[in-house]
Amino acid sequence: MSTAAGGFALGRIGQIAVNVHELDRAVRFYRDILGMQLLFQVPQMAFFDCAGVRLMLGLPSEPQFDHPASVIYYRVEDIQAARDVLVERGVTFTSEPHFVAKLPDHDLWIGFFRDPEGNLLALMSEVRGTHPTVSQ
Repeated sequence: MSTAAGGFALGRIGQIAVNVHELDRAVRFYRDILGMQLLFQVPQMAFFDCAGVRLMLGLPSEPQFDHPASVIYYRVEDIQAARDVLVERGVTFTSEPHFVAKLPDHDLWIGFFRDPEGNLLALMSEVRGTHPTVSQ
């Protein structure tokens, strides 16, 4: 927990939940294609470690929870190298990595792709110095 001027403020993320409809297919994608460490799997849920943040894949427990996930941005050092590895593994990008903004000490690059369940995911990279070369 962190504090703001008014006292309490949320800070660190402990877990992100992503809805899926075919758990085994989703587990294969996150484990085998994205290379995430599977922590454990139980009926209707699987949990991965994402650099200290737990990612939960789960079947929607009620109709009001049956919707695509929020966009999850995965921070990578070299966005073009990460993109190339994922493309080799069969991932199709809906938006190739591209320059988004020049910030005081780095350039922000983003690229979007979907998991097999249709959830939108993204790579993000804070690049210092020159822009990376865009692969096609």
